[in-house]
Amino acid sequence: MKRVLLGTAACFSLLFQGAAAQAQDAVSDVAPVPAAAVENPEEPSGPALWMLADEDTTIYLFGTVHALPREVKWRVGPVEQALEYSSTLVTEIPGDAITDPSSQQMIAAKAMLSGDKTMRDLLDADQRVSYETAMSKLGLPVDAFDRFEPWFAGMTLAMLPLLKAGYDMDSGVEKVIEKDLSPQVTRDALETIGFQIDMFDQLPMQSQISFLMSSAENIESVSPMMDKMVAEWMEGDADGLAALLNEGLTDPVLTNILLYNRNAKWAEWIDNRMDKPGAVFVAVGAGHLAGEKSVQYYLTQRGFRVERVQ
Repeated sequence: MKRVLLGTAACFSLLFQGAAAQAQDAVSDVAPVPAAAVENPEEPSGPALWMLADEDTTIYLFGTVHALPREVKWRVGPVEQALEYSSTLVTEIPGDAITDPSSQQMIAAKAMLSGDKTMRDLLDADQRVSYETAMSKLGLPVDAFDRFEPWFAGMTLAMLPLLKAGYDMDSGVEKVIEKDLSPQVTRDALETIGFQIDMFDQLPMQSQISFLMSSAENIESVSPMMDKMVAEWMEGDADGLAALLNEGLTDPVLTNILLYNRNAKWAEWIDNRMDKPGAVFVAVGAGHLAGEKSVQYYLTQRGFRVERVQ
């Protein structure tokens, strides 16, 4: 299960932000942007950007990283132009969902383990040793997450090394876009935070434990691997990023629920949105736009031509 936690927590879900927070205690659409309005360089430069368009609708697809070091500068060239021309921003979940007190309460309620057993009681002897060793390396009491379900403990455990290494939620792509984009730009979302919470909460227990153990067993490689992912992302190397993200996705349940099923649903949403005029900037975790069965794959299955513009 190597790298599965980064592949899911860092790039597949905005619950990345929710876990980190826990760890740290109506405008009409404008005309679409003509294809010529965005540069189409011979060689990709900067994070990857794709586009699909018809006579009155343009939809941009931009893969994001939900937390970044503050010094990373990614708003250049075609990406900046696409943001300026777009009249609608679409993200995985609404921008204010994580900070909404009711959302925080829902996350806390869903994350709590029911019954008398602790989370460590669900682990076998070897798993327990690996988990407690990871907690000790982070300077945390081994019982700190005993009352949480494995999915939430695993996600939070994966976040802590990144926070210590200087990764910042406020520097994440969605946060930066939301902060800088005009309030006149319409906001929309592909999912609700309730859906994303349930996605993890309803995972079979064995998949939750696999998720947790991937985090625990790779606690020292989380930050170096994330550095490599961000480097691939900044270079616009979608294939290289896919290799890093998806190499560890060996649990078919996790892969289908957290990645492929959602990509197919998002392609359906984009298909329906193409029936309305306007320019739309879709910003979702980079893992959804890279590798096998990406959003672009499902769009091509629906007959769309998806063009790489950066």
